[in-house]
Amino acid sequence: MPTSNDWNQRRKIIDKLSQEEGIYSELFMEAIDGIVLWEDGGWIIHANESACRIFESSYEDLIQHKISDFIYQSDEKQFLIFQALYKQGAIRDELQFLMPNGQYKTLEFTMKLKSYEGYHMAIFRNVSERYMMEVELRNSELKFRKVFEGALEGIILWDAAGHIFDINPSAEKMLHSKKHNLMGKSLKYIITEFSGDVSEVKSAVKKLMDDGTFEGSIELKTKNGETKRFEYLSKYNLFSNYTLTTFKDITDKAEMEERLKKSDTLNVLGQLAAGIAHEVRNPMTAVKGFIQLLESSMDKEHSMYFNIISTELARIDSIINEFLFLSKPQAVKYMENDIIIIMRETVKLLNAQALLNNIQFRTYYEYGLPSILCEGNQLKKVFINIIKNAIEVMPKGGFITITIQSFNEDSVKVSIEDEGGGIQEDKIDKLGQPFFTTKERGNGLGLMVSYKIIDEHKGSVKVDSIEGKGTTFHIYLPKINQKIF
Repeated sequence: MPTSNDWNQRRKIIDKLSQEEGIYSELFMEAIDGIVLWEDGGWIIHANESACRIFESSYEDLIQHKISDFIYQSDEKQFLIFQALYKQGAIRDELQFLMPNGQYKTLEFTMKLKSYEGYHMAIFRNVSERYMMEVELRNSELKFRKVFEGALEGIILWDAAGHIFDINPSAEKMLHSKKHNLMGKSLKYIITEFSGDVSEVKSAVKKLMDDGTFEGSIELKTKNGETKRFEYLSKYNLFSNYTLTTFKDITDKAEMEERLKKSDTLNVLGQLAAGIAHEVRNPMTAVKGFIQLLESSMDKEHSMYFNIISTELARIDSIINEFLFLSKPQAVKYMENDIIIIMRETVKLLNAQALLNNIQFRTYYEYGLPSILCEGNQLKKVFINIIKNAIEVMPKGGFITITIQSFNEDSVKVSIEDEGGGIQEDKIDKLGQPFFTTKERGNGLGLMVSYKIIDEHKGSVKVDSIEGKGTTFHIYLPKINQKIF
């Protein structure tokens, strides 16, 4: 505690400070910030009204204490602050203080040694509200980061210039790309990198800026080579001039919807086909019978006409059979079969037709492949349809290349490649749809039936085509260790 001599000395300093016109009123008593004079032992010798309000004390109580009495915790930080003060002569920092009424305050302070008549000065400002706001902001950022990192949907933050600011782990996983490879890159670069349509994105960004929000879908090719469809929602300038885009992989959903759509179409088509087949087959049987009776009595001059009629009747009969295949459930018995044997029988069957069109088969079979569960005749029907199509698109001859190999642990891949004119890219996805065909006299039923058979075998068909060079049908079928049902 200060001695009586100390109090007398303090009184002289306070009186002197009071007599200096202007300094006392403007810089001390009327200051918004709390100002405290203190001596070497840390004892407070004088303070203004703002300091009394900050420390929740009367003037008489305040000058009975040291500054350190109000510091909440004496720790290493306090030690380092005062060490720096005595070394540098002045310092600015902040600490948490405990007031006499039990209130905690975070005070920002500036201290300067030997500021007036050998005494030290400290200027205090209450920054508790700012500190609490900073704490709340950090907590909000932490919550956002947890949501951001843990979200199942992919999330991308990008700035006004269209550059990627941040992406979450789900986005990395969906795009099969690491965060550091995407950060800072432009949207245009990202879309180009993933084989997306840049013009489509430009249009979407324009609408986003006009409306503030935009949702749509886009098809991208991920780093592992898979083509995926993503559904996305963007909120423009959501916070801090950043736009937030969330997206999810809807590839399976789109495929399921397409399957359901095809299934509905096939159901309707099947009902229609059953009626047509029934109505057409009866009169056609009569026509065929009378044609055969008339053929024996006709001269050679008209025999050509009968050959054409017979050929076309056979074609009609083939179409009706295709209709019937679609119209009724097939009693299929799946058995273990060697797919190479099925393909060899198919090639042997079509070899004569190929030779007439100056076409040769090149076959590459991987031996030792496991058997597959299938209905042999149905698979043969698929191979016949695809190979016949290949022959028809090669009027100048050439080679049809057939490859059978293991694709992965679960499936076998059959590839049938022709050297025809190829198929336009926008038409590839339509293959297998009812009545869609790229041939002048085709009806599309052959491929539709083929796709249906492969689908029933729990397989899939992928088509690669280059205009002017040819088309390859890739058929994937499960191995014997994979259950069809």
